[in-house]
Formats: sequence, structure tokens, C-alpha cells
Amino acid sequence: MSEQLLWAPQAWLNGHWEHNVCLAVDTQGHWADITPNVPTPPTHATVLPGPVLPGLVNAHSHAFQRAFAGLAERRESAADDFWSWRDRMYGVALRITPAQLRAVAAQLYVELLQGGYTQVCEFHYLHHQPDGQPYADEATMAWAVADAAADAGLGLTMLPVLYERAGFAQPTLRPDQRRFAGTPDVIARLQTTVQTSGRPRVNAGVAIHSLRAASADSIDALLAQVGDADMPIHIHVAEQMQEVRDCLAATGQRPIAWLGQRWPMDARWQLVHATHTEQAEIDTVARSGAGIVICPSTEGNLGDGFADLPAWLAAGVPMAVGSDSHVNRQWAEELRWLEYGQRLRLQQRNVAAAPTQQPATAARLFDAALHAGGPAAGQRVWGLTRGARADALVLDVQTPGLLGVPATHRLDALVFATNTSALSEVYVAGHKLVHAGRHVEQDRIARAFESTMQALWEI
Repeated sequence: MSEQLLWAPQAWLNGHWEHNVCLAVDTQGHWADITPNVPTPPTHATVLPGPVLPGLVNAHSHAFQRAFAGLAERRESAADDFWSWRDRMYGVALRITPAQLRAVAAQLYVELLQGGYTQVCEFHYLHHQPDGQPYADEATMAWAVADAAADAGLGLTMLPVLYERAGFAQPTLRPDQRRFAGTPDVIARLQTTVQTSGRPRVNAGVAIHSLRAASADSIDALLAQVGDADMPIHIHVAEQMQEVRDCLAATGQRPIAWLGQRWPMDARWQLVHATHTEQAEIDTVARSGAGIVICPSTEGNLGDGFADLPAWLAAGVPMAVGSDSHVNRQWAEELRWLEYGQRLRLQQRNVAAAPTQQPATAARLFDAALHAGGPAAGQRVWGLTRGARADALVLDVQTPGLLGVPATHRLDALVFATNTSALSEVYVAGHKLVHAGRHVEQDRIARAFESTMQALWEI
């Protein structure tokens, strides 16, 4: 691509709105320079139609579960919880083909772009054929996801998942988990294969499904292969109280306490959910430099519980957000429900605000997700800053919720007063992928998704 210059009436820089901002994009699709207070657009600049925000990283995704969103909202037995939802979700995992996964993920990634995410961390454990046998190319399902990201134009961090057993006391996988099997060697190979593929806007780390789903010896083996390599390491931890109880029974410690004692976490580690914690565990994570990834819409949908947001924020732990099972695909709603959950739990308002530092709740949550998201995705530089990939979100200030709102409060209104997508344009690496709220490939990708859903559900 050639160099280009964008000009915005407002842009979110360093935690606040700046006015009349020029944004220069280099030939590699990165920000070459960002200059506020340029009152008149240069003659060769593209004038953006509204204020600009940086794109966020969606730090936790299971793309195939987009095919299940909205289809588990009925209860036909005495009880329903995370574990019964999981059993029903496996039905999709056991059927979906590589071509269907590509179609589902492409639709999801279009929706994520429209919802303000420009990079996704794909927690990928669908490795094998439906009968549990490996594909001839063991990266077949990973390539389906990467192809979908290319279809949509979204940046992708692939996280192949170590998943080898059904629980602390169950040394093997259940039959309905057969597609998930992955040894440390396989996971390390998948990471290397994707990382060295040369695909644009694709990088890779590794993931451990959970302490219950991988033995200590296998975690040791995977981490030995990772060594000191600069890559993200993700793990589900302390999402459900049953997991906490099972970990206590198996190890004598709660999950985060055992994780912190058994393995030397550092800034590469991302603890997904981290819902059920004690203060000592939060302090352990803070000392390690690790981050957390909270997924409020999924945690609410599954009845997981409330993370201790005030304690995590007070400890200074990096906090990214993800949409996980994709019942919601907009970061503004994730931030809204992250705060609303705490308001309901504590019967207070503006829980996440810091009156002496950042009194705006939306700004504090947004900046937390912005600054934590880059490292969670293995991106050394992220946001509206020189050297970062040239990703940008352009707000439509005529959207209900933003209409008439003072310029200083637009981020507040976006998170807490807007119930539809408020983005008119979305750029990734300097390329405009969303125009007037529509993705450039929206119709084609939607048709493939609809056909796939009809096949999956025999409509």
C-alpha cells in the first residue's frame, strides 16, 4: 500500500480526546506519525467523518461457538449451569467441518470488526476430525480460522490449546471431547507452523485449556518448549466454583494459588476469567506481571459469577476483555456489563472510576482493555501511537446515544447510553473494512454463514 494521511476532528490519545488530529500511515500499514492540533486538514488527507478511537483486542474467542449463540437459552431439566451448557455446546464441536468453521468464523470476525475489535485471540482447541483422528495436515482447523480472519481482514493471534483430560480425577478425555486432544509437542508445532506461515496480520502463542484439563507434567513439557520465547500464554482459570472445589480436592490449593506456586508466571501469561479469587491470589498475579482477560457477557450468560473488579484494578493487574462464546460481539457492551455487574453486586455506581486519577468509568475501563489487549495478543505496540498497526474506529455521532452528546462525554455515552453499533468506519492496517457501518464483504460472508447454519442445524 502507499502512504496515506487521515485527519480526524477528534481522536482518543493518551487517555483523553485531542482535537484536529492528523494520522499518517506508512507503506507497511503502521502509524508513522500522529499529530494533534492541526486545525485545517492537509489538501491530500482523507477527512474522517467522525471522532476516532483505537481498535481493541478481543483477547478471548472460541470462534466455532458463534454457531451456538442464542441456541442454549431454554431449560428443559431441573437445573441448568455452565456444565450442562458445555455438554450441549459439544454437539457443535463434534460436527463442524473446516469449511463450516471458516464460514462461521468469517461471519463472527465481520461482526467483531463492526463491534470495534480489530484483533482477536483465538483460543483454539478444535484440532482433529470428528472421529478424533488427526487431519493429514494437523493445522487444518487452524488454517480454517486463519482463512476466515483473512476473509474479514481482522488481525489474528492463534492460540493452539493443550487439552488432554476431562478433569483432575479423569486422566483421559471424554468421547465427546475427542476433537480437542493435543500433546505438548503438537501444540508447540502448531504454534511454530502458524507463527512462521508469513500470513499478514497473523501471529501465534500457546494456551493451556485449564488446570483441570492438562496435567502438571504436560504443562511443564509445553512450557519447556516455549522457553523464554516472546509469545502470549493463555489459560482458563477459576471460572467456576466447581473448578475451585475440584482443584482444592486434587492439589490442596485454589486454582490461581496453585498456578502461581507451581509455575513462574510473567507478563506473557493471561489468566482468562479469573472469576473466583481471594486477595492473596490477586496479589500473586500482580507480583508476577501477568494479566487477566474478563469476558462479562459470556460469564453472565453462563452464570459464572462476578470477578472482583475493584481488587484487580487496585492491584494494577492488566485487564483485557474478550467475547468468548460470542453471545455479544461489541466491546462497548462488554465494558458496560463489566461495570453493571459490579454495580449490582455492590449496590454502588461508577465502581471502576478512580476519582483522583480517572473519574470517567468508561475511560478507565476502555484504557485498561486497550493497554492490556496488545500484550495479550503478542502485539508489542498497540493503539493510536507511532509504530502500532494503523487500526482505527470512526464514530458516527448521529447514532442514537451519541446524538447531541458533548464531545467530552462521547466515550461515556458510547459505553453507557448506546444500544446499537456506533461505528461508521473501521480501519485495519490502514485499510477501510467497514464503511457506513457495513463490512465490505458483508453480504458474501453472511450468505456462507447462513448456508452453514442451515446445514449444522438441519433447518
